[in-house]
Amino acid sequence: WEKMRSIKMLLFPHPRRFPTVEIRAETFNGSTHVPVPSDSAFLKALLFELRLIDDHVFVEHRDTCTQINHSSVYSVRTEGGDLWPVLAFQKSGLIYACLPLVEETLEPRPPLLTVSGLSQGLALLLGIVDYISPSRKNEAEMNAKIGQLRNLLIQACPLGTPLNTNIRSLNSSFEDIQEMPTDENQPAWRSNTYKGKPQVNVCITEKVKCVQYDKRDAVDTWQVYGAVNCKCDIEGSAPNVTLSLNLPTNGPPLQDIVVHHCVTSVDPAMLMSSSAEPLDDSVYSGPYKFPFIPPSDSFNLCYYTSQVPVPPILGCYQLIEEGSQLKITVNLKLHESIKNSFEYCEARIPFFNRGPIAQLEYKVSYGQLDLSREKSLLVWVIGQKFPKSLEVSLTGTVSFGTAGKEHPTDYVCTGNTAYVKLYFRIPDFTLTGCYVDQHSIQIFAPGKPKITASRELISSDYYIWNSKAPAPTVYKTLLD
Repeated sequence: WEKMRSIKMLLFPHPRRFPTVEIRAETFNGSTHVPVPSDSAFLKALLFELRLIDDHVFVEHRDTCTQINHSSVYSVRTEGGDLWPVLAFQKSGLIYACLPLVEETLEPRPPLLTVSGLSQGLALLLGIVDYISPSRKNEAEMNAKIGQLRNLLIQACPLGTPLNTNIRSLNSSFEDIQEMPTDENQPAWRSNTYKGKPQVNVCITEKVKCVQYDKRDAVDTWQVYGAVNCKCDIEGSAPNVTLSLNLPTNGPPLQDIVVHHCVTSVDPAMLMSSSAEPLDDSVYSGPYKFPFIPPSDSFNLCYYTSQVPVPPILGCYQLIEEGSQLKITVNLKLHESIKNSFEYCEARIPFFNRGPIAQLEYKVSYGQLDLSREKSLLVWVIGQKFPKSLEVSLTGTVSFGTAGKEHPTDYVCTGNTAYVKLYFRIPDFTLTGCYVDQHSIQIFAPGKPKITASRELISSDYYIWNSKAPAPTVYKTLLD
């Protein structure tokens, strides 16, 4: 969706403006940028351009035959220069207008078809027309709808982005939307203010990606990505919150940290740690403090990566074709440092470019094995815990029937090139050990807030390739 640089509706006593998008316009337009004038100055200039005032006076830039306008897009002359493109039209005695964002310089003017914000602005204005028009014969009803419209636009176009141009569909929920605050200290990302008991919810979610080969000529790789999600229900137009992330002793430092724009300051050393550089003793290892003014809704305070020493589950997969049968062996081992308490843990073994599984003989040391409805996928449900040995195994033989169109195909997984994919979630655990100390959260606002902190580790693209077949990606050893 394109951003709207400023919404100007003559229906309102005060037009709807979006300062954040006006700043974006200044960045995109560069030296060709024309600032949006005051509401009264813009209204006067627009009425003049539409020939609704001073229409008896000939003005060359407006009235010459070469300026005949075949569209609803105008160039409105102001003291700071010509505002373009202003989208405006009249409908049932009312004027609807907006100023879309142009994400490039304005000289020379780009073709209208390349300014995608025009179509979004038109859709939004037509949605307002559809909402207002049915009441135009009843002045009291129309005034009531106009009074509601400002609240509805907070939901339809919260920060200048048209999220829902069907304004009528939002009508039933306008009472739940609070009036745009007038406090000049309130940042633009706090679209409303909270009333009620203060509470803060923080959740650290780490996702681990892994590719294992169990081969001498291919290097196993794994990566950890973290996100800290916050939901701060706190009264006040601009409450200040400070949150700290902590690591256990000798925990791997956080790297590649990216913070949300609501963070007011941060230690530069925190942002300098990069996974592209080798780790040394000077790497910043926390605590990681984030002072911020929270948005009204849930948001990700920061993202990070980390170089953990081992993957959580080590695996070995062997698939050998013998005549019309496949012999499979899967061994999995949970690392001793990992919390042995899963919400779920399962290994999925797909068989590509083959027919349905006609015969299956197997033995599992732990858990249970299920066959998918399409008979092309084995699902090994390990459950919520590994056994005391932390090791599980699966062996079996599989034979197939005639392949049909409904069975999966893959151009990479041909012959014996195949994989096992792991799916798991470990609540109240992170691979880095990263956690939020609830007592370290500082909130500069009235009342004692309820603070809830949680964390989780989730698998993401966790592959174990068949060690008895060529790996699809070979990592050559650096040692000769």
